[in-house]
Amino acid sequence: MDQANASETGWRGSREGWLEAGYQALIESGIDAVKILPLAKRLNLSRTSFYWFFEDREALLSALLDGWELRTTRPLIDSTTQYAETRAEAMLNVLTCFLAPGVFDSRLEFAVRSWSLQDQNVAARIKAADQARLEALTQMLAKWGIAPDEADIRARTIYLVQIGYISMQADEDIETRLARIPTYVKIYADELPEPREMARFNARFRR
Repeated sequence: MDQANASETGWRGSREGWLEAGYQALIESGIDAVKILPLAKRLNLSRTSFYWFFEDREALLSALLDGWELRTTRPLIDSTTQYAETRAEAMLNVLTCFLAPGVFDSRLEFAVRSWSLQDQNVAARIKAADQARLEALTQMLAKWGIAPDEADIRARTIYLVQIGYISMQADEDIETRLARIPTYVKIYADELPEPREMARFNARFRR
C-alpha cells in the first residue's frame, strides 16, 4: 500500500513498524523523541493507529527496552559460550560480538545508557544487565582456568573497556582496532592468540 495514502485509508501499520520507528527515534535523537505523534508522522499514520498495538507510550518504551536486551545482553552472553579451542579464541569470540556489524547494537546501548540518566527504572535495567554480562564473562574466564578473583577483575577490565568505547563514542578505524586486538587479548585473557586464530578473526572484518 502507498504510505502517502496510509492515514486516509485507515491502514494502521504493524507493531514491528511502530517499534522500528521508536528504535530509530531513540538512537537518532534520544528518549525525548520517542513520542506517539512524532512517530505517527514518521510513519505517515494516524496517531490513533498506535493504540491498536500498544496500550500507551509506556508500553512502547517497555518493548524498546526488551529489544535492547535482545540486541545487546543476549548476544554478549551467547558469545561467552561459543565453541573455542583456546582461551584466546574464546576471548576473540567476545570481541567479535562487539566489532561485528549487526551483533551487539552499540548505538542502542549508548541511547539506553543516556536514557537511564533520567529514568530510575531504566537505570535498574542497566544495572541488572551489567551484572549479568559481567557474570557471563567471569564464568567464561573461570572455565578456562583463571582463579575466581582474577577472573572477576579480568572480566571487569574487558567489560569496562568495551563499554567505554561505546560511551565515549571512540573514533577508531577498523584497521587500528584490529591491530590492537592481540594485545587486548593478552591483557584480558593472559594468553596471546595464535597467528591462525588472528587470521580467522581478521578475515571476519576484512572483505
